[in-house]
Amino acid sequence: MSLYGMMRTGVSGMNAQASRLSTVADNIANSGTTGYKRSSTEFSTLVLPNTGGNYNSGGVNTAVISSISAQGVLQYTTSVSDLAVNGSGFFVVQDAGGTPYMTRAGAFVPDGEGRLVNAAGFQLMAYSYENGVPAATVNGFDGLVPVVISDQEMTATPSTEGYFTGNLPSGAEVPAGPLPSSNSATSEYTAKSSMVAYDNLGNKVLVDAYFTKTGAGTWEVAVFDQSKATPGTSFPYTGGALGSATLTFDNTTGKLTGAVDSLSFTVPDGQPLTLDLSKLSQLGADFTVTDAAVNGNAPSSIEKIQISQDGTIYAQYADGSSKALYKIPLADVQSPDRLTALAGNVYQEGTDSGDVRIGFANEGRLGGIVSGALENSNVDIAEELTDMIEAQRSYTANSKVFQTGSELMDVLVNLKR
Repeated sequence: MSLYGMMRTGVSGMNAQASRLSTVADNIANSGTTGYKRSSTEFSTLVLPNTGGNYNSGGVNTAVISSISAQGVLQYTTSVSDLAVNGSGFFVVQDAGGTPYMTRAGAFVPDGEGRLVNAAGFQLMAYSYENGVPAATVNGFDGLVPVVISDQEMTATPSTEGYFTGNLPSGAEVPAGPLPSSNSATSEYTAKSSMVAYDNLGNKVLVDAYFTKTGAGTWEVAVFDQSKATPGTSFPYTGGALGSATLTFDNTTGKLTGAVDSLSFTVPDGQPLTLDLSKLSQLGADFTVTDAAVNGNAPSSIEKIQISQDGTIYAQYADGSSKALYKIPLADVQSPDRLTALAGNVYQEGTDSGDVRIGFANEGRLGGIVSGALENSNVDIAEELTDMIEAQRSYTANSKVFQTGSELMDVLVNLKR
């Protein structure tokens, strides 16, 4: 046995325990860091070849393992922009230079430009609804943009769709006069209702909807711009009907049976609008409107935001309307514990982590997004203090091995004297 080998083994043991103490120190220091994942030092033997009856001591190798896949406890807050992942997955963020990273640290707050940034200064990334309902780019970060929430801009959304639900009286008489669609001064109708739509600039446009029985199980629906009505009598409207359609009902069930179950027309100074009429009925009751709505909104600024469990960010405007702005994706890899940890509590794809895959919350193995919550670190202080004591004792024992080897070397040197 080599005394030098014995001393080298003691030094190897001290270095290994020093590495263990370093991870313990980091864990304790970051026990209050949002989304922090504890690190641990794993040991493996280093064996040297032995010959005959001589034993050559080797040492110990160390590897630092991060418990990234172990979730911390969720702590609920009062901020809507505080986000946590309940399950697998990471938020996608970027630094000031535009480099993408993954993180579980979701304490996001708006900066001076309205971008959502966390405590380390990384910007939250998401897909925008500006070009329609977003789809995830499964094999990369392309298509993601910084989430920007600004209450300084006013937006108006023109109406494009709506629905009208109610009952048309089956016992109504067929009017003798011209139908409303003819826009005659003597036009007659069975029932009338009005709805609010919005033009391209967010101006309110009142439209009058006339329902007129034309026969057994058949009705005409016609829509007019109320501002073009003749004072006192309505008909005739300047410019005529915006649109009309013929509805056919089953005289046994009272449900629509014809191919037509909607009415399309263009809102004055606005967009084409499709009004869904499929839930209308013809029963032996009075004319009744049970529900009706048209999308769009008047000019309004963002009052607050809401974030759903699937990651959709909604803007709620001062007029009470809401609009989807962004959809937050989640990133994942096959082996999260093999990701490369970087400063700022962010991660990058590692050589053994597997490729990054992007998806939305609650899809596949991905977890859900919780608004108004933060993920605590997964550090257990009691466990860390226990590890610290063990490492301290082991370090001392390894130092004794080195000290003993040093004393034996002195004995050999003194033999010559």
